[in-house]
Amino acid sequence: MTGDLFRDTVEPLAEGAVLLREFATAEAPALMAAVTNIAAASPFRHMTMPGGYDMSVAMTNCGDLGWVTDRRGYRYDPVDPDTGRSWPSMPPLFASLATRAADAAQYADFTPDACLINRYEPGARLSLHQDKDERDFEAPIVSISLGLPATFLFGGLRRKDRPRRIRLESGDVVVWGGPSRLVYHGVAPLADGDDPLTGGRRINLTLRKAR
Repeated sequence: MTGDLFRDTVEPLAEGAVLLREFATAEAPALMAAVTNIAAASPFRHMTMPGGYDMSVAMTNCGDLGWVTDRRGYRYDPVDPDTGRSWPSMPPLFASLATRAADAAQYADFTPDACLINRYEPGARLSLHQDKDERDFEAPIVSISLGLPATFLFGGLRRKDRPRRIRLESGDVVVWGGPSRLVYHGVAPLADGDDPLTGGRRINLTLRKAR
C-alpha cells in the first residue's frame, strides 16, 4: 500500500486479494456514461456456453481483446462476433482506475488490455468459475461494481471449497492475484432494487491483462 489514503477502506479477503470499499464511487457516473457509449457500438448480448445454454448475464467488451463464449469454447478475440468489428477502445478512465486499484492492492504496473462488462438484471447470476483464459496469470484481476448491490462469492482453489459471501455496493472494487489469482468466484442471483445510477440493474467491469 502506498500511503494511508485507503487504509480504512481496504478489506483483505485472502492472500493476494482485497476489497477496496467505495474506491470507484467518485468516478461512477463517468464510468456509466462510458459503458453506454461502448454498448451503443457493441451491444450487450447473452452469450452461449459451450454446452448450449445462454448465460443469464448480458455481456459486452472493450479494449484490444474481448472475452467471448460460444459452442466452440471460451476465448479472447479482437473482433466482436456480433458486429464483425473490433471491440470499442478501452476508455482511459477504465485503465487508469484499474491501475490505481491494482497499485492500492500492491500490484504495481498493471496495464489492462481487456475489459469484460457484465449487465445483471434481477435473478441473473454467475456460477463459480476461474478466470483462466488469459495467457499468463502474473497480472491481477480488477473488478468494479456499479449500481445495485450484489453478493460476491469468493471461494478457494477448488470448486468444492465453500465460498465466502461478500456484499458489494456501487463503487466497490475487488482486486485478486498472486496466490488468489485462480480462486473460484461468482455472483449470487441479483435481488430486485432500484439504483439512482443504473435503475434496476448492476454493471460490473472486469479488467484483465489477457495477453
